[in-house]
Amino acid sequence: MARLSLLYFAALREATGLAREEVDSAAPDLAALYAEAAARHGLAWPRQRLRVAVDGAFARWEDPVREGSEVAFIPPVSGG
Repeated sequence: MARLSLLYFAALREATGLAREEVDSAAPDLAALYAEAAARHGLAWPRQRLRVAVDGAFARWEDPVREGSEVAFIPPVSGG
């Protein structure tokens, strides 16, 4: 089990009501970690529409979860 910090941005932040949370997870990869967060918060965004970053660098969904990491889930953002 890994202790992680999860960061939520834009619409995900609004949906969860959180900018950050600390979690313990046995997820083997980032896709499974997002599935846990989505189930916990009732998130409807499929991961294929999101970007994921670990410790400030973009990552792949199949990358393993590592103890102490800061994982950011980033939805598409539009602006002017």
